[in-house]
Amino acid sequence: MSRHCYDNLTSSQLQAVRHKEGPLLVIAGPGSGKTRVITYRIAALIDSGVNPRNICAITFTNKAAEEMRQRTFSLVPNSGTHISTFHSLCVRILRRYHEQAGIRANFSIYSESEQTTCIKNAIKECELETGNFPPARTREAISTLKNKLIDSESYKEQAEDFFTKALAKIYSRYQHLLQVNNSLDFDDLLMKTALLLEKDSDIRKELSNRFRFLLIDEYQDTNHAQYCIAKNLVCEHNNICVTGDPDQSIYRWRGADIRNILAFEKDWPDAVVIKLEENFRSTPNILSLADRLIAVNQNRKPKTLIPTKKNGSDVSIICFDDHNVESQGIAEKIIELSKSGISLRNIAVFYRINSASRPLEEAFIKNKIPYQIVRGVEFYNRKEIRDILAYLKILVNPQDEVACLRIINTPARGIGKSSTERILAYAARKKISFFEALKKSADVSELSNSSKIKIKVFVEMLESFTAAANGPVAPLVERVFVDSGLEASLKKGGDNDAIENINELINSAAVYDGQSQEPSLLDYLQQIALFSDADSYDTAQDKVALMTLHAAKGLEFDNIFIIGLEDGLLPHERSSDNDDELEEERRLFFVGITRARQFLQISYAKYRIFRGQLMRTVPSQFLYEIGVDFGKLQKSETAEDDYCDDIEEPYRIEAQFTSNQLVRHKKFGLGRVKQFLEMGDNSTITIRFDDGRIKTLMLKYANLEVIDT
Repeated sequence: MSRHCYDNLTSSQLQAVRHKEGPLLVIAGPGSGKTRVITYRIAALIDSGVNPRNICAITFTNKAAEEMRQRTFSLVPNSGTHISTFHSLCVRILRRYHEQAGIRANFSIYSESEQTTCIKNAIKECELETGNFPPARTREAISTLKNKLIDSESYKEQAEDFFTKALAKIYSRYQHLLQVNNSLDFDDLLMKTALLLEKDSDIRKELSNRFRFLLIDEYQDTNHAQYCIAKNLVCEHNNICVTGDPDQSIYRWRGADIRNILAFEKDWPDAVVIKLEENFRSTPNILSLADRLIAVNQNRKPKTLIPTKKNGSDVSIICFDDHNVESQGIAEKIIELSKSGISLRNIAVFYRINSASRPLEEAFIKNKIPYQIVRGVEFYNRKEIRDILAYLKILVNPQDEVACLRIINTPARGIGKSSTERILAYAARKKISFFEALKKSADVSELSNSSKIKIKVFVEMLESFTAAANGPVAPLVERVFVDSGLEASLKKGGDNDAIENINELINSAAVYDGQSQEPSLLDYLQQIALFSDADSYDTAQDKVALMTLHAAKGLEFDNIFIIGLEDGLLPHERSSDNDDELEEERRLFFVGITRARQFLQISYAKYRIFRGQLMRTVPSQFLYEIGVDFGKLQKSETAEDDYCDDIEEPYRIEAQFTSNQLVRHKKFGLGRVKQFLEMGDNSTITIRFDDGRIKTLMLKYANLEVIDT
């Protein structure tokens, strides 16, 4: 790479790019060009003589990995550098070292729905009730244990009370069912890789020498298992470069541990730390708002977002009467933006929870505004897609009982429940897989001759597909769709939408075939299994994007609307009594704000449907924290005079507060001061109220009464 490639880099970016050996921590604020730093750093390492094969770059979504590959290719064509997500890297390691990991190379990767099916079966086999152990909650509990590298046997030893002992039984049985089905869940990919590297020094050393330089993006989102994988991959050299931002750590609920990035310098005392503070994305007004908000958090590394753009329009903060008025107001503003020449693909609406999209969709349909909901995994949860994927999974992993049971009579082919149960019983007696039992159905005396013939036809059909599993995927998917009878069944039922969905799946397989040097069904299914919401956003469509704040991570738009700034919604109600979760909610809002390039509108509604009831809301404490002047708050044109009559005007600050001091708030009642942060006009106070809620308020708006005790 010649010197002119560095011309567009800032001094801090250049320092990060030119760093070669030893640990490096890059604190990269939003819009600071961290992807550019990573790709230029890869190019610089190669330019310095490092073999591309010895470089491994890891990020968190397929979309981000693909962007990184393309940018790297533009600098160093055909470099051979490994660029992938954490999960993809783990799949690669586990398929290569499957014997040492105690698994088979052709394992399936179970989706959440398939995991839930297995957990339901595990609960039933443990003679427990799903009412006491809801499968989704149980799945989350097991996921948390796996992220902490606590396997079923270890957890069994820790269990003390009824609940933990019962969970240990379910966990153990669930793992047994996964093993029988030759399947792993998402967390297994990480846990089994981490444990493999921990216990096998030869593999650990081999991989560390293979990947002499490890680069990890979004390090603030790593969990304990990923942290252990990273440490073991650099055990021979300590050449680890991580980029991230503690202020954008928003995945605590799925195991991400912000301490990994906050304690990086403790793990590697000789680490070089570089801050990327210049922001190339947003206007100064937007960044000023974000800085005021995030400064309230305690668990962070202080930094300032330095704008490189000129001033833009003021951020709009609007109070609406209810959620329907809010949605209609946003629709009208989008129409106005569109008429001014702004493309719909440059507009997005963010919300805290998925259900908030419903009134938006209704308003957009009414106003004929094209939109797309960025919730891509939903496509793979459709029945027809799950059906055809089950056919494909059986072809690469015949032991996948969940997949086989799904398709044995889909579409209907006369193999009923009683026949299936007899085959299952035979498989259990002979200690063989369900598919092996199907192949031996002629030996099952309990089956009628008619059933045996139908099962034989079913098995022969699947075996006829298997020969094509190592080649282009799209023709195979199309053949399975037709020959399985699925196409004829859907046509007979007049389900054109389902047919179109499967055609879309075939198209995706064709795209995969075109991008792969050696396409295979196993690899294609792996890509689908690791698909995330963020990967589904289609930038080519001229439609408004609707998505949760979590899905917005990694994206940016010229024009953004953030709705629902209400207590219990943003911040979410579950954060009311937990400081760490409240800080994460604040980071989530920070992420949403910093996605906007030019225009940002933040809104809350005076009334909103909550659990089926239209309820009065309380403005989010985050509005106080960003310095909203409620006396000058913009109201919708249909707003009545008392829309925001519950908001007090600012008052002169004369008080100094001490920890545990008793105070009274007009709305929240009595509480005790947890923390007072003196910041002049932007001072904040954190209070634990008697009802258990913890609120951080802008002092000048809080209008607190000090109670003498």
